[in-house]
Amino acid sequence: MKTVQSWNEIPDFDDEAEEATFWAAHTLEPRLMNASLHRPSVRESTTITLRFDPQMLSRIKRIARARYLNYQSMMKQWLSERLESEVAQQSANASTASGDKGGGRDKR
Repeated sequence: MKTVQSWNEIPDFDDEAEEATFWAAHTLEPRLMNASLHRPSVRESTTITLRFDPQMLSRIKRIARARYLNYQSMMKQWLSERLESEVAQQSANASTASGDKGGGRDKR
């Protein structure tokens, strides 16, 4: 069995049968396979601490449980949605302000 040392050694296949024939006679070099694995960087996620009123946290957990979600994941989703909304609103306000040559003042 031939070992593929570089991604360039893998041809473009016309169909699955051709690809299956190729892989029946070839294997990937382990270093090549390991180099292609995704390794999360430490910057992908940062741990923070938030303090919540216990009643608010209970309500959040209840909503998450009703949706079959982890409450922390649900909160992260909420924050992401709100962030996108805020960024979109900022962009809209910026484009409105740049189109307003009078600086937003009424010239009476």
